[in-house]
Amino acid sequence: MQLQGKRVLLAVTGSIAAYKAAHLTRLLVKEGAEVQIIMSTSALDFITPLTLSTLSKRPVYHQFHKNETGEWNNHVELGLWADIFLIAPLSASTLSKLAQGNSDNLLTATYLSARCPVMLAPAMDLDMYQHPSVRSNLAVVKEYGNIILDAESGELASGLSGQGRMMEPEHILKKIIHHFNKSKDFEGKKIMITAGPTQEAIDPVRFIGNHSSGKMGVALAENLASRGAKIDLILGPSHIEVNHPNIKISPVTSTQDMYKAAQAVHPHMDICIFAAAVADYTPADPAKEKIKKNEESMSIVLKKNVDIAASLGRVKKEGQFHIGFALETNQEEENAQAKLKKKNFDFIVLNSMNDSGAGFKHDTNKVTIFHQSGQKQVTDLLPKSAIADLIIDSLKKQLDPEN
Repeated sequence: MQLQGKRVLLAVTGSIAAYKAAHLTRLLVKEGAEVQIIMSTSALDFITPLTLSTLSKRPVYHQFHKNETGEWNNHVELGLWADIFLIAPLSASTLSKLAQGNSDNLLTATYLSARCPVMLAPAMDLDMYQHPSVRSNLAVVKEYGNIILDAESGELASGLSGQGRMMEPEHILKKIIHHFNKSKDFEGKKIMITAGPTQEAIDPVRFIGNHSSGKMGVALAENLASRGAKIDLILGPSHIEVNHPNIKISPVTSTQDMYKAAQAVHPHMDICIFAAAVADYTPADPAKEKIKKNEESMSIVLKKNVDIAASLGRVKKEGQFHIGFALETNQEEENAQAKLKKKNFDFIVLNSMNDSGAGFKHDTNKVTIFHQSGQKQVTDLLPKSAIADLIIDSLKKQLDPEN
């Protein structure tokens, strides 16, 4: 039992996904965890306290007062009791309260009193989950240090299909077990990660670029930083905010900028991850002033850019570990395996543009990992944070195969 002696405070809010709390409770108890459940009043419309109390073998709380005598459920004690506080499902309404510090019920008051790590598993319909206010609130609570268990994609209660499903209980269980097992397994490691796009100037206002958001590289950086590593994140133009004391960000624009930044830190790194979508070509002679629209057509002469991963792969030191990424549209496996050898990677992560929901801009991804040994791993379509977990776990296993 991997959670023997661990105290899990499980909070259930008003969402159709509340029915999954029963299965989740059973999984946690089966792994040896002590589970104390709090419900919001709206959650009572979806699942009964009796069901969850029976499965957790503890009383379920949903209000401040225990009975008519005025005895109260102490939210401070509940917050201090837990080793981890999990809110699953997390509704848009409760998310808003967490972001604003609103403590108008037992659940939110306990959240404000908790000193343990907090995991949040949002569940809502497709358009709700993508609404700017929800995305903003998720960013706020993440900045507070909470761990976001990104919603998964699939069929939703509305009949729509897309991202918004609460992470499946089995996946949440793995996250919790992983949290307790992995806390400092990369402590002392120095890791360089390139992420995001590059922009190659045509003139002072125009550039050649691509659709990369940097989400996958940032997810890897945050995962490794949470596990004790010191990260040098070399980040191309991106709107993603990164806030972790173990992550040093070097913002860059062009491929040449990224190469210089990577070249400077590469000799000092234990692990290098090349997740950036780097431009293969750049204008040979960018204009010094804005090009005017005078002609019916124009031509731009391009020259080949430096191949950052291949160049640094040629000077890779013994014991240094290199991971590459390949985004392909045809002959995916053949092209990825060719890059694995050509660029001296220890393993390469293949994205296919033919997989719906994977690749640029999406919050989800589906990848295939090819190892030098010939081993091949294929993932399902998962949130990029979950894909980052799988990649880093694969890295850990290769670095330390006996554990």
